[in-house]
Amino acid sequence: MNRRPIVSAFYFPNWHVDPRNEKYHGTGWTEWRVAQYATPRFEGHEQPKVPLWGYEDEADPAVMEKKIAAAADHGVDNFTFDFYFFEDGPYRERCLNEGFLKAANRDRMTFSIMWANHDHIYSHPGSYWKPAEPVWRGDVSVETFRKCTDYCIEHYFPQPNYLRINGALHFAIYRPWNIIKEMGGIEIFQRELAAFRARVEAAGLGRLWLDLPADGFAAWEHIEDAGAPLQMLGADSSFAYSWGYRDTFPAEEYQPWAEKNIRNQARFMEKLSVPYNPVAAPGWDSSPRTVQSDMFDNIGYPFGPVVIGSSPARFEAALRRISELMERENAGPMVNLSCWNEWTEGAYLEPDTKSGFGYLEAIRNVFGVTPR
Repeated sequence: MNRRPIVSAFYFPNWHVDPRNEKYHGTGWTEWRVAQYATPRFEGHEQPKVPLWGYEDEADPAVMEKKIAAAADHGVDNFTFDFYFFEDGPYRERCLNEGFLKAANRDRMTFSIMWANHDHIYSHPGSYWKPAEPVWRGDVSVETFRKCTDYCIEHYFPQPNYLRINGALHFAIYRPWNIIKEMGGIEIFQRELAAFRARVEAAGLGRLWLDLPADGFAAWEHIEDAGAPLQMLGADSSFAYSWGYRDTFPAEEYQPWAEKNIRNQARFMEKLSVPYNPVAAPGWDSSPRTVQSDMFDNIGYPFGPVVIGSSPARFEAALRRISELMERENAGPMVNLSCWNEWTEGAYLEPDTKSGFGYLEAIRNVFGVTPR
C-alpha cells in the first residue's frame, strides 16, 4: 500500500437518552435495552452481544474519551457520525454535541457528518406484523435541507478537528436519491447543493467535499449507471454504508459473505466515474431489533439473514484485501468501517466480552496508526 488511507468508522449514536426516544419507549430508554434483551433465534446463534465496557452513556465526555483513545490507538482516524435532522430539527445529537465535542482528547481524531436522511422506523424492536413501521417521516424539503446544512455550517464545520480532505470539508448524505424525489427533481437538488457550497465558502470555511453513495442511483449489478447523477451533483467521491448480498437464511458464513462483497467493492472502483471509498464490515445481525417472542422468518428488515462465523482474524483478512484495492486508480481517500458501534445490527468494532479488542487490533495490524 503506497499511501495510507483515512480510516473512518461510521458511528451510530443511539446509546444515550434522547427525548424523542423517551416518547416512544419511556423515560431513560437507550438502545442498550434492545441489545441486552436479544436472544438466540436459531441453533448456534450467538446472542446477546455484550460490550466489554458495559452499557455506557456515550453523551458523557469521559465515556467518549475512552472510545477516542481506543480508536486512535488502533488506527481509526475519523468517526463519521450518522446525523439525523428532520423538519423540526436534530435527533440523537447529544452524543456528538455533549460527548465527542466535549471530550478532553478529541484532538486525537477527526470527525465528519453523514446526514442519515431516512424515515425513522420502529425497529427497536420491530414486530412480525409491522417489521419496519415508520414512526415519523424523513422527507427533506428545500427548507429542511437549508436548515440542516446551516446547522452543520454553524455547529460542526468550524470545529478544529472536523475532517478535511485535500483541504475540503467532508460531508456525506445517506440517501441523496430520496432528496431528489422529495425536492421534485435532480435539478432542484443540484441548485441547493451549489447554494450549500456557496454558503460554506461565504462563512470562510473553504470548499466542501461531497461524498455520495452510488447504490441507490443504480442497481449494484449496473453500478456504472450511477456515474451520471453523481457527476451532475458534483460528488467528489462515492461510498456504500455497508455490505449487502446476504443470500442464505437464517445464517450466512462470514468468509463467503466477505468474498462476495470485496469483489463488489472492486467492481465499484472499476465502474464508477468518481473515486470510490471502499467499506469493510465486521459482521451483520439485526435480529436484536425484532420482537424476540415473534417467529424469526425472512420477511424483511430487521428480520433476515444473519452473518455468522466472524472473527478478528477473518476481519483482518478482509481488511488486507480492502487495503490492496486502495492501490487502484479510482480509489478514494478513505476506507470506511461499518460500524464502530451498531451493536444491534451485529456491526461493531468496540470491544466485547468474546473477542476483546480483537477487531480493533485487526485494523491496527493492517493500517497502522497515524501519529498525532
